[in-house]
Amino acid sequence: MITHIQGKLVEKNPTDVVIDCNGMGYMLNISLHTYSQIPNGEHLKLFTHLQIKEDSHTLYGFSSLAEREIFRLLISVSGIGASIARTMLSSLTPKQVIEGIASSDVALIQGIKGIGAKTAQRVIIDLKDKVLKIYDIDEVSVSKGNTNKDEALSALEVLGFVRKQAERVVEKIVSAQPDANVETIIKQALKNL
Repeated sequence: MITHIQGKLVEKNPTDVVIDCNGMGYMLNISLHTYSQIPNGEHLKLFTHLQIKEDSHTLYGFSSLAEREIFRLLISVSGIGASIARTMLSSLTPKQVIEGIASSDVALIQGIKGIGAKTAQRVIIDLKDKVLKIYDIDEVSVSKGNTNKDEALSALEVLGFVRKQAERVVEKIVSAQPDANVETIIKQALKNL
């Protein structure tokens, strides 16, 4: 129902933010990952997920569409609620969560507070095929990458480019300029796609 909220950042805490949108203050629960991505400026846009229960309506905010998508995948697993999914995205980056699931790393998932061995296995069983398909990962090539590259790829995907094609172009740019920031990577990729 509410896909994003954009407005003036009124309050910023490690677990939540308040955004003033035309005189109305919205409180959004966030992960530590999103908290680390929020600039100190006044203007802020967060992608949202609205959870409706009998006794509450809760908004969750995310700095990227990719993080929101992972959150939604996680809460689709039986035994994983919104608070555990948020804890996972606070303990690990979205990329680490994806790689952990793709490589069946039970120890990594189980290392998160509130997740036992059975739940960790269920997360991997339920989501591995989806993660491999959605993120177009070869099981063999789950590798540690650089976050600027990942953010640039996510942005290019949102712009409608095919991930495989964008990956090849971004890979060339990053290998030529390892220190390139996200904006530079995207601009150069757009010229080559």
